[in-house]
Amino acid sequence: MAILQWFVNTGASVMLPVLLFIFALVLGIKPGRAFKSGLTVGVGFVGLNLVINLLTENLGPAAQAMVKNFGLNLHSIDIGWPAASAIAYGTVLGSIAIPVGIIVNVILLFVGLTKILNVDIWNYWHIAFTGSLVYVATNDFALGILTMIVHSMLIYLMGDMVAPLVQKHYGLPGITFTQGASLPGFALALPLNWIFDRIPGISRFKLTPETIQKRMGVFGDSTVIGLVIGLVIGFLAKYSLAKTLQLGINTAAVLVVMPRMVSLLMEGLTPISEGANEFVKKRFPGRQLFIGMDSALAVGQEAVLSASLILVPVTIFLSVILPGNSVLPFGDLATIPFMIAIMAAVFRGDIFRTIIGGIVDITISLYIASWVAPMLTQAAKLAKFNMHGNSSISVLSDGGSWTTLLIVGLGKTMTWTGISLIGIAVLAIMIWQNKFRKPKIEKNV
Repeated sequence: MAILQWFVNTGASVMLPVLLFIFALVLGIKPGRAFKSGLTVGVGFVGLNLVINLLTENLGPAAQAMVKNFGLNLHSIDIGWPAASAIAYGTVLGSIAIPVGIIVNVILLFVGLTKILNVDIWNYWHIAFTGSLVYVATNDFALGILTMIVHSMLIYLMGDMVAPLVQKHYGLPGITFTQGASLPGFALALPLNWIFDRIPGISRFKLTPETIQKRMGVFGDSTVIGLVIGLVIGFLAKYSLAKTLQLGINTAAVLVVMPRMVSLLMEGLTPISEGANEFVKKRFPGRQLFIGMDSALAVGQEAVLSASLILVPVTIFLSVILPGNSVLPFGDLATIPFMIAIMAAVFRGDIFRTIIGGIVDITISLYIASWVAPMLTQAAKLAKFNMHGNSSISVLSDGGSWTTLLIVGLGKTMTWTGISLIGIAVLAIMIWQNKFRKPKIEKNV
C-alpha cells in the first residue's frame, strides 16, 4: 500500500506514462514506440495542467473579487477537486480505493460486463470520496468498501454508455471517459436535449463555434471569444483596466493553447488505442475494448471552454440568488469544463444548450454540495486536512453530483440495503446491456 500510494502521489504526468508504457508492451507494441507514446501522454498532461493552472490562477482572484463585490456571506467554502481528492485518499478507507477499483474493473472485463480497460488510475479518488462519506455517515468500514465497489460499477456502466458519443463527437477512437465528475452530466443532458428538440425555435437554433464564426467573422473566432469573456469577468470583478486586459488575454490564451495540448495527448494515445483494438480482435473476436481516460481530453474543445467561461460568473450569481444554498463557489470554478464535457457532446457542441444544461447542473450541484458539507467537513478532520480556518467546507464537482446524493443518501439512510439496491440495479443493467441488448448502428444523439 505504501508503494502504491507513493506511485499515486507522483501525479498523472508520471503515473499515466508508466502505466501506458507497460500496457503498450502487453499489447505487443514495440518498446521504442511504447516508450514514446507514454512519454508523449505525460508531456501532454504537463502542458494541460499548465493551461488549467493558468485558468485557475486567473479565475480564482477574479471570482474572489466578484464574491466581495456581491457581498456574499455563504458559510461553506468550495475547496475544489484537488483538496477533495486529498481528503478522499487521506482516510484509511480511501487509501484502498485504487486496489478496489482495479479489481472491480478486471472482474467486470473478465465476465464481459464492461468493455472498459481503465488506465485513469488517479481518478479512483471519486469512489474514495463517496466511500469515505458513507463511512463518516455510518461508521461502517465494510459498508464504505461496498460503496466504492458499487460506485466503480456505476462508473463503468456509464463509461460504456457514453463511449460511442465520446468517440464520435470528440474524435477519440477507442477511448471513453471514466471520470466521476463528468459522467453524471450524461444522465442530465439526455432528457434536457429531448426537451430542447421539442421547443419551437430552440429545436432549430444552433450556436456552435462553427456557426458563430460563420456569422460573426473574426469576432466569432475562439481567441476573440476568449478575450471578450475575460474582459467581461474582469469588469464584473471591478478590476483596473490593465488587470482586465491581462485577464482577457490570458483567457484567450487558454482557448487557443488547451486544444493543442489535448492534440498532443491524442498523439500519444493513438498507437496504444490501435494496439488495444488489434489485441482484442486477435484474442477476443467480436469484443470491443475501450480505454478509460480522464475527460481532460475533452475540455479543450471550443464549445466546452466557451460555455464554461460564461458559466463562471453565472455560478457566482446562482449561489447568491438560490434560497437555501450555503456553498460559496470558488475552488471548482475551473472544474466546470470537466462537469459539462459529456453534456456538450450530448448537445452536439451547441454552446447555447450547453450553457442552459450547465445552469441546471450547477443549480442542482449547489444544493447537493450544501447537503454534503457537514459530512465532508468531518471527513476532512479524519484525514487531518488543513481547513485554513474554515469551519465548513464542500466541493462543487463531486460533492454536488447526483451520484453522490444517490449513493451517500441511500448509504446514510438505508445503509446496507440502500447500497445493495443500487448495486443490484447497476448489475442488472450491465447484464442486459452486455448480454441481451442487440447492438445498434450508432446515430447522432
